[in-house]
Amino acid sequence: MKTLKILFTLGVISFALVSFSKLTQEEWKVPAKYEKMTNPEEASNENISLGKNLYSKHCKSCHGKNGEGDGPKADEVDGDLGDFTSKEFQAQSDGALFYKSYIGRLDMPNYEKKMSEEDMWLVVHYMRTMGE
Repeated sequence: MKTLKILFTLGVISFALVSFSKLTQEEWKVPAKYEKMTNPEEASNENISLGKNLYSKHCKSCHGKNGEGDGPKADEVDGDLGDFTSKEFQAQSDGALFYKSYIGRLDMPNYEKKMSEEDMWLVVHYMRTMGE
C-alpha cells in the first residue's frame, strides 16, 4: 500500500512538472512586420525542390524528414519542434514561418549567416508541401 502511495505521488508530481513546463513555455511572438510578409519567391517545382534540398541540409536533423519533429537530433532540443504537417502550423503566415525559421530563438538557431533570405523563402515553400 505504501508503494502505491509513493508511485501515485511520483506520478502526480511528474504530471504537474510536465504540465507546468508546457504552460510556461513562452509563446513565440512574431513581429507584425514579418507576420504580414508574403513569400517573394515563386512556388515553382524547381524552387520547391531547391527548398527541399536546403531543408535536408539545415532542418531535417531536428525537424525530421516529414517535418514531424522526429529528426535524429530532436531529443537534444528542449523546446517544442512543432509538427509542420499540422493544420495549426500550416495556418501561420509565410512571414511567420520565415521569421521563426530564419531569425530563430532559444534552441532554434539563427540562419542569417548560414543562408540567404531567398533560400529561406524556398524552405518556406517546401514546408508548405508538408501539410498536403
